[in-house]
Amino acid sequence: MSNKNNQADTAIEHTETTSESEDTIKLSRRKVLQGASGSIALATLAACDSGSVGQQAPPQAPAPTTAGISAEPAPRGPDLTGRLARYMVDVRDTPLPPSVVLAAKHRILDSIGAVVSGAQLLPGEVAIDYMRLQGGTPEASVATTDIMTTATNAAFTNGMFGHADETDDFHPFTKAHPGCVVIPAALAMGEKEGSSGTEFLRACVLGYDMCCRFLVALQPALVRARGRAAEGYSSTFGATATAASLARFNETEMRYAISYAVQQVSGVWSWVRDVEHIEKAFDFSGMGARNGVAAATMIQSGFTGVLDALEGQRNIIDAQSVEPSPEEMVADLGSRFYIEETAIKTFPTGYPTQSPLAAFFILREQYGITAENLEHMVIRLPEDGARIVDNRSMPDINAQHLMSVAVVDGYIDFENSHSFERMSDPEVLAVKERIEYIADPELAVVEAPRSGYVQVTLTDGQQADLFVSHAPGTPENPLDTEGVNDKVRTLLAPILGDNRTETLIERINNIEDVDNIQDLRPLISDSA
Repeated sequence: MSNKNNQADTAIEHTETTSESEDTIKLSRRKVLQGASGSIALATLAACDSGSVGQQAPPQAPAPTTAGISAEPAPRGPDLTGRLARYMVDVRDTPLPPSVVLAAKHRILDSIGAVVSGAQLLPGEVAIDYMRLQGGTPEASVATTDIMTTATNAAFTNGMFGHADETDDFHPFTKAHPGCVVIPAALAMGEKEGSSGTEFLRACVLGYDMCCRFLVALQPALVRARGRAAEGYSSTFGATATAASLARFNETEMRYAISYAVQQVSGVWSWVRDVEHIEKAFDFSGMGARNGVAAATMIQSGFTGVLDALEGQRNIIDAQSVEPSPEEMVADLGSRFYIEETAIKTFPTGYPTQSPLAAFFILREQYGITAENLEHMVIRLPEDGARIVDNRSMPDINAQHLMSVAVVDGYIDFENSHSFERMSDPEVLAVKERIEYIADPELAVVEAPRSGYVQVTLTDGQQADLFVSHAPGTPENPLDTEGVNDKVRTLLAPILGDNRTETLIERINNIEDVDNIQDLRPLISDSA
């Protein structure tokens, strides 16, 4: 994959230590990073500070700030629900800036890649078996299958696929996963309504906005601090907004949709104990996609609801946050689009592993690191992310295992990152014993919440280190269209075949030319 980032170059510094001398090598803008399917260019990596020989310290992260979080709850203006509902009505017929359209196409394609590949994993398999028992009016299709069912059922099943593993995108500040829930909801509702490609794209942009804005209004750290699963909260809001847009609701119906989203948000942080990623897929995406489309279709059938769920007595924001910032729900609407702010994962692995993997592959290219010449490796991650990927039972979210596989194989792809067999591979385990893993509270900063630091010592005495503040695919270091195409191609082609894959990629990259989302059905599913 290639990434042609036009941002100003930022130097990459790392240290090489030999038995004779200590030299600091400064590299400007690395061109190649060995990764999932070839080379990935890195454009913007923060510099790494060098320490003394044998006592090298990790880079000093910037002092924590409160960017994106209000110091005190923001005042709530009148009729918050109405202001949001009116925007949700108007935006579906409002042209979007070109940069937002491009960002949306990238994330739609990336999310379809996650849906199709996830159908082959255990959460996808159990969801398919479950859905074959449900039946239902044939309104929408289930990816990779011949199942036609209700839009609500299709959204649920494709949502389960979307977060069957760690391939989907991620919003670094809120930690929301918008794509895995918004795109399945849009596909299901779009098929049911016969929506155009432009309507579909605008609904997805709105869904990303509502997914993230709801958490910002609650303040995501405060949600998680009380043991609740912020992902479940955000996914229901995002899917509901998407489905309501495609249903072409008026203001009153949009108010009802907001109210039904409010009543369905749920979840606690117990999903971290899910060893098979099945409940996690439900919590992050299957549940939210189902809730959102169910809300929209119920309102279409005549369900009514509360008109002021965001500001009336006993409202959701006051109920769910001790320090809410309610105006964040509508702040900069129409000028700030959260779909531009999510990170597309270069590697099909848990997000906290993206930066250390990126750092390792740069060091590997420079120093020829192999399992034979690696003496010792130190990995430092921000404390919260480090806990998520510390020796987990699933290979694709186990940082120590993934780094060991990267050393042994020289690359990370979908197959080797998901192989449970490799977790007992003697060669991988031997490398794992040489890895020192540190959860570093000093790296937990708002500006780079998923950074990574890697230091390697080789058998000949050489020592080198690198700090990656923003992995490839982040807004600070984005992939271009071909880079996204390359990533998604590796996910789609083994399942859909080369011809369907290339046609689907071309159709999504030109989605404004799609007259009816139902036209995508034969490319994504086996339904007639």
